[in-house]
Amino acid sequence: MLSAITRLFQTLIYFETLPLIRWITRMFFGAPPPPPPPSPQAGILFDFTQPNDALAQTWGALDDVVMGGVSASSFRLQEGVAQFSGVVSTANSGGFASVRSRNFLPPLDLSSYTGLRLHVKGDGQRYKLLLRDSTSWDSLAYAFSFDTTPDQWVTIQVPFAATVPVFRAKTQPTAPPLNRSQITSIQLMLSKFEYDGALNPHFTPGEFRLLLQTIQVY
Repeated sequence: MLSAITRLFQTLIYFETLPLIRWITRMFFGAPPPPPPPSPQAGILFDFTQPNDALAQTWGALDDVVMGGVSASSFRLQEGVAQFSGVVSTANSGGFASVRSRNFLPPLDLSSYTGLRLHVKGDGQRYKLLLRDSTSWDSLAYAFSFDTTPDQWVTIQVPFAATVPVFRAKTQPTAPPLNRSQITSIQLMLSKFEYDGALNPHFTPGEFRLLLQTIQVY
């Protein structure tokens, strides 16, 4: 198991969160260019049943280690699915694990669509999908919570109009609506918190697993 400090450093490098880190990484390690943004094909934005290098280079774990926690997750492409799994711990005031795409360059223009559709198999816990329309690392996000059924494939519809603007799980009622023409990243999260300090009613610390086949637009 990698130490929390090592995982924090790896996270900062992978997502190029700070200008100095980005400069050092590219100068001394020749960081790979960001993968090309996805383009909806037959309504499919991400097809995890057909793994490829672009998918592997797009998604990375982002856990509460960035805030001093000790949760640990991974995102693996295997046997026709993507597996987001790991262990969530509430130690050190932590309690979330997530997987996030690197920023899409250029941003995705999804203005002609109503929302996203996910085909997932979970463990009975409540997860969140978060969208951003800014390239800033710690920026406003637009969240949608969804429940899973243990060991059953379900289809989750995420209407853009139903997403809730949040900053670090606190709702922002005066924020503008999501800019659908400039989607910069997508994130999936398991957190002990719902919104504004309320606890996630379908959360259990410990091991978790969420499988994904596709992320579509509709």
